[in-house]
Amino acid sequence: MEHLIYAVPVGIGATVLMDVWGIVRQPIFGIRRMNLALVGRWFGRMMAGEFRHNAISDAPPVRGERLIGWAVHYFIGIAFAALMLAISGPAWVRYPTLGPAMAIGIGTSAAPLLIMQPAMGVGHPSSRTPHRAAQLHSLLTHTIYGLGLYLAGWLNRALVGS
Repeated sequence: MEHLIYAVPVGIGATVLMDVWGIVRQPIFGIRRMNLALVGRWFGRMMAGEFRHNAISDAPPVRGERLIGWAVHYFIGIAFAALMLAISGPAWVRYPTLGPAMAIGIGTSAAPLLIMQPAMGVGHPSSRTPHRAAQLHSLLTHTIYGLGLYLAGWLNRALVGS
């Protein structure tokens, strides 16, 4: 289990790359970045027992929702990195490979499409968004996260060794 400590830098690195992709794709595809304040609102409303919304943007704001959203976003990125490391084992930390990273990255696209977006009122999956290719963009964004796991694994290995 000691190798799971690497989940923090690897998960953060992968999530940062995913966020950079969100910034880059906006002018290219015209799709706005995810509003993490709404993620914080959704999470905060869950703590109050509200799990589904017709439109999360219409739900009452939660104090500190932007900070909560960013924290949840990065916690989830770290948690998925920990899952990858738990499945791949300590060998991945010593020699990161692309396969497990991409499998986890692509697999994580199911979470927003099947859980988060329907619960936030965006539809199942993304059927109530103005962009007809929202599912494809979600898959692409999470593929970038998978690539980020791989690159962050190598960067972590180069900086601290294994």
